[in-house]
Amino acid sequence: MRISEAARSAGVTTKTIRYYESLGLITPARLGNGYRDYSPGDVRRIREIRELNRLGIPAGRTRPFLDCLDAGHEHADDCPSSLAGYRAAIDELTARIRALTERRDTLAARLREAAGRSFPHHDQEPIPMTDHTALPVPQDDGAARHLPGLPMPEIELAASTGDPVRPHALRGRHVLYLFPLIGTPDADLPDGWDTIPGARGCTPEACGFRDHHADLLAAGASGVYGLSVQEAAYLKGVADRLHLPYPMLADPGFRLAEALRLPTFEAGGRRFYRRHTLIIRDGRIEHAFYPVFPPGEHAGQVLAWLRGHRD
Repeated sequence: MRISEAARSAGVTTKTIRYYESLGLITPARLGNGYRDYSPGDVRRIREIRELNRLGIPAGRTRPFLDCLDAGHEHADDCPSSLAGYRAAIDELTARIRALTERRDTLAARLREAAGRSFPHHDQEPIPMTDHTALPVPQDDGAARHLPGLPMPEIELAASTGDPVRPHALRGRHVLYLFPLIGTPDADLPDGWDTIPGARGCTPEACGFRDHHADLLAAGASGVYGLSVQEAAYLKGVADRLHLPYPMLADPGFRLAEALRLPTFEAGGRRFYRRHTLIIRDGRIEHAFYPVFPPGEHAGQVLAWLRGHRD
């Protein structure tokens, strides 16, 4: 068959076939008029080279596989030399993956370091929400009206401090504020985050509870906790950077939401807690703040409630 027919049959270009010939991998017969005549065997060799090339084995290193076919084997990788070719290709890919992984990790570390310099710290002012009027205000959709009076479920949540917390076992009056997520400059927020009512403002809220922590305890709270769907290790990093004096709880599986039918929402293909706060007294919900707005002032709102509901 002519070179154009061989190319169509093998799924390559005529230029590719000529390249294989230049490497001595394909040696078609010659007709009396000088034209190349490609056999079905040549087409099979071309296909084999193409497939191996797609796996990352250069055309010049496919000769052991072709020699295996020439030896009469049904498959090009039936010979020990072919298996050695596979191993060599795997070793090269492993080394390349290792180098790329090290490069990625170095870039990620530098990104975190650079982003951390702009992340708020204890000796800095909390990130203000100075123009909260420009953000959409969440409306009360009734999703938290059923909560007062409910007992906390018997679950254990991982905490940023490393010690698990059992909300149902808490004695006294405790503040548990739930928020969507706290981001860092090295991680993008879901698309359209600022347009979702109540989504923005988690860092100002966390800093507000930090700055009012002593006042909240003096007003009768036995403890303060933050909670989101983020992992405990991530929340520990946030707590360390913000120097939060209270634990941050992780509920990536929405165990609390499923047990209490807590309000949640979806954004960017992910599910998050809607911002709300529970006052837990002796393992039972005494009061629910919902919706919460503006987040940066919410700790003061909770403090006012505590002062107005002393025993």
